[in-house]
Amino acid sequence: MFEIGKTLVSKVLLDHAFCCDLSKCKGACCVEGDVGAPLLEEEKKILREIQPIIRPYLRPESLVEIDSQGPFILDEDGEYSTPLVNKKECAYVVFESGIAKCGIEKAYEDGAIKWQKPLSCHLYPIRVKRYESFSAVNVHHWKVCEPACIMGQELQLPVFRFLKNGIKRAFGIKFYEELESIYQETRSGQ
Repeated sequence: MFEIGKTLVSKVLLDHAFCCDLSKCKGACCVEGDVGAPLLEEEKKILREIQPIIRPYLRPESLVEIDSQGPFILDEDGEYSTPLVNKKECAYVVFESGIAKCGIEKAYEDGAIKWQKPLSCHLYPIRVKRYESFSAVNVHHWKVCEPACIMGQELQLPVFRFLKNGIKRAFGIKFYEELESIYQETRSGQ
C-alpha cells in the first residue's frame, strides 16, 4: 500500500490489469450479487431529484420496484444502495442486445441529466472504504470480471488507467496524476 494525501491506496491499482469486455461479461456486475450499487450520502438526493427525468429510460419492472422500494434502499449492511429487481439486477439497469447498461447513464449521455451514475459504478472494480480520518482504496476481485482481466492483460492496461475518469471524479486530477507518477516510478525500477 501507499498513501496519497489522506487516502491509502492498494498497490493492486497499479499491478492489476483490467478493461471491461461487455461482449463477454454482458454487464454482469450490474446483474449479479445480492445488493445494488453502493451510494454516497449526497447521491441519495440526486437520485430523488432525477426520478421524473430518468423514468422514460427505465424498464417497467424497474419502475415497479422503484415505486415500491424507493429510489434507494438501506441494505443489509446498513448502507444505502440502489434497489434490485427480482433480488437480482440493479433497478436502473436496461438491456441492449442482451447487455446490461445503466439507464441513468443513458439519460446522462442524452444530456437529460448532469449526473453520470453512482460513483461506485463509475469506479468499479475499485472500491473505496471511507473512515473518519482517511479513505482506503482497493480492487474488488469477482469471477464475473474475468473477461475484463484477460482483456486488460492483452492491452497491458492497469485498472487505474482504465478507470481514469472515475478516479478523477472521485479524487481529483492531482490524485490521478500522483497515481500515474507512482506507476511510472515503480515501472522504471523494474
